[in-house]
Amino acid sequence: MTHLAHNYHPLPVIIGAGEGAWVTDGEGTRYLDCLAAYSAVNFGHRNPQLTAVAHEQLDRVTLVSRAFENDALGPFADALAELCGTDMVLPMNTGAEAVETGIKVARAWGYRVKEVAAEQANIVVMSGNFHGRTTTIVSFSDDADARTDFGPFTPGFRTVPFGDIGALAASVDANTVAVLLEPIQGEAGVIVPPEGYLRAVRELCTAQNVLMIADEIQSGLGRTGTTFACDREGVAPDLYLLGKALGGGIVPVSAVVGSESVLGVLQPGEHGSTFGGNPLAAAVGHEVVRMLRTGEFQKRARVLGDILDARLADLVGAGIVAYRRVGLWAGIDIDPQLATGREVCERLAARRVLAKDTHDSTIRIAPPLVIEQADLEWAVDQLAAVLAELRA
Repeated sequence: MTHLAHNYHPLPVIIGAGEGAWVTDGEGTRYLDCLAAYSAVNFGHRNPQLTAVAHEQLDRVTLVSRAFENDALGPFADALAELCGTDMVLPMNTGAEAVETGIKVARAWGYRVKEVAAEQANIVVMSGNFHGRTTTIVSFSDDADARTDFGPFTPGFRTVPFGDIGALAASVDANTVAVLLEPIQGEAGVIVPPEGYLRAVRELCTAQNVLMIADEIQSGLGRTGTTFACDREGVAPDLYLLGKALGGGIVPVSAVVGSESVLGVLQPGEHGSTFGGNPLAAAVGHEVVRMLRTGEFQKRARVLGDILDARLADLVGAGIVAYRRVGLWAGIDIDPQLATGREVCERLAARRVLAKDTHDSTIRIAPPLVIEQADLEWAVDQLAAVLAELRA
C-alpha cells in the first residue's frame, strides 16, 4: 500500500471478502462490519438479490454514455421518482457530484425562475456540515482538515447553526435560492436537530420562495428507520440528494431527485457525466428501489435500532458520555479522559468489530441493515469490554 496517496488513515485490517454484515481478511479472520461503508452497504456485502441483477446486466451492456439511450435508465428513473414522490431524476455517480449538481440546479433555478440578479445568488448551509470534499463543497465546510491550504474558496454560501430556525430565518434574503442541509449530520457524529426543525425549515423555504435541499446521501434509503430521514417529520424537500446505498455497495450511484419545475431548468449541454446513469448503475439502483418498497429494511432499522439504543443506554457513565441514535445509526461520545475515538476503534478491531471514529472522541455505529440481532448485541458486548479495559 506504500504507493497510495496518504489521504486516508485506515485501521490495519486488509479485507478480502464479505458477506452480509461480515468481512474476512486474507488470513481468514472474520470481522463484524459496523460501518457499512458509511451506509453504502445498507443491504449487506454481496447481497444476493443485488449481485444477481448486477451479473445479469454485466452480461448485457455496462456503459454507453448519455449520448445514447439505454434500456435500464428509464425504468430506474421512474421507480426512483415514485419512491421520492416526485417526477424527475438526474443521475450521477458519487455523493459529492450529487451535491455539486444540486448547487448548480439551485443557482440556475434562482436566476431563471426566481429572477435573482446575475451572480447574486446565495445558498444557506449549516455549521458542522459534511457534503463532500470538492473545492466548492469545502468552501462552506467549517472543518479545518477539509479547508486548510485548499483556498481560495467559492463564494455564495452563508453558514448558520444547525437546528436554529431563528438564525436560518435571519440569514435568508431576496437573493437566497436554497437551504442545503443534512436532515441528520452523519460525519459530525449523528447530530439530530430538535423536533420540528425540519418542518420549520420546510415552512420557511415555502414562505420565502427558497428551495429546500436535503442531503440524504448517508441518512436516506432505510438507515433511519424510514425511507428518508425527512420522513420522520413528514417533510418533502424540493430536491433530494441521494447516493451511497443507492448503488447497493456494488457501484457508485447518486442522483438528484425533484420536480420538473426545479430540475427542468437544466438544458442539454449544461450538466452531465460520462458514467452517470450507466446501465449497470441503473439496474442496481432500480433493484435497490424495489427492495425499499417492501419496507423490510426500514423496519429492521427501527427494531434493531431500539435494541442498540437500550444497550448503549446501559453504557452511559461507564465510558460513554452521551450518544445519539436514530434508526440503526449511532454517534457515541467516548469519555475523552479514557481514550480517543481512534483508540477505541483500534481496540474494537482487535476484537473483530469494525467501526469508525470522528471528531476526536466520537465513534459511529452503522452496520448493514441485514445484521442479525445476536451479532449486533455481540458488537455492543465488545464495546463494553473495551470500555471496561480502559477504565481498569
